[in-house]
Amino acid sequence: MNIAKFILSHMEPILTEWEAFAATFGAAAEKMSTLELRDHAKQILEFVALEIEQAESPAQREAKSHGLGPHSDLADSASTIHGKLRFESGFTLLQLIAEYRALRASVLKLWGETNRSTTPDTVEQIMRFNEAIDQSIADAAVAYFDKVNETRDIFLAILGHDLRSPLAATSTAGSYLTRSGAFDERVQQIGVRIKRSAATMTAMVNDLLSLARTQLGDGIHIERRECDLLEMCQWAIEDASAAHPRANFDLRASGELMGLFDQARLQQLLTNLANNAAQYGAAGKPIMIEIEGQETRILLTVANQGAVIPEELLPTLFDSLVQLPEKKGDSRPASSLGLGLFIAKKIAVAHGGEISVVSNDVAGTVFTVEIPRQ
Repeated sequence: MNIAKFILSHMEPILTEWEAFAATFGAAAEKMSTLELRDHAKQILEFVALEIEQAESPAQREAKSHGLGPHSDLADSASTIHGKLRFESGFTLLQLIAEYRALRASVLKLWGETNRSTTPDTVEQIMRFNEAIDQSIADAAVAYFDKVNETRDIFLAILGHDLRSPLAATSTAGSYLTRSGAFDERVQQIGVRIKRSAATMTAMVNDLLSLARTQLGDGIHIERRECDLLEMCQWAIEDASAAHPRANFDLRASGELMGLFDQARLQQLLTNLANNAAQYGAAGKPIMIEIEGQETRILLTVANQGAVIPEELLPTLFDSLVQLPEKKGDSRPASSLGLGLFIAKKIAVAHGGEISVVSNDVAGTVFTVEIPRQ
């Protein structure tokens, strides 16, 4: 009997071994029923049997060996769903893969007990069986990772949202303590530190929320309204100055700066660039911020003097969770999660614009943002 027919006619013994193995996974399986432990094993085995029986050309086999084979609708409804359900049941990825290893071993063992002879056709069937199992593992693993990423992004969104209220209260307390004449100098200095810490954490929370929205597929949502970008720059510099009180920001503005933009998002973009410049720029050197309102676009640049960024690192700066090493001997704490430039780029793109960076000994490190008026 060939292996495909064996699987279909010996489904129950194979499923019994699958269930027994899955039940060994401790807490993840202790309270699961037989139906839950078996999950979509029957459909997965039916897919495997179907794959073995289908005719396959040498070109198709070559493509499949490189992971380029077509995905079956049955695989999508079995292995893919199985991977998602195993994640929700608390199985680890290693346990998920171990299930398939056990399934492979069970089928080959039981089939070998009834098929003692080895022929070229036998070897061919085992190869086809292994190909089908490998494809099912790949489908399940991809689905598992999709659930991991989705859960992580939802967690970040909830975390960022829930932190907003206590941060607002902290910022208000800092402002109260720094009121002129209300408290002595020692208390006012405490208030300054509280305000600075709240500003730093607020920037992190905003970046977390933006990252979560991007990863969950919503992207960076913008709402264009008539606004003043000079006012936007002043507010962004205030935010960055609260987090970096020793930084010297020099703003220069020219041209028509009124227009239809998402002022809050552009303020977040500039705050992120200003924070980055303050964190990595040379102490005591001014950070130049220039904004120019041209006929068809807004041109914004942020430049700082400091260590030159190696050319090979420039393409990675706008990736998420990327941080450059601090300058040697710099005791200032990092004030970002490595998301600031990533979010800045997303905001620029959402406005139909773009962002770029150059770094050399002459100009320093210069970020340039171009935002079209329409």
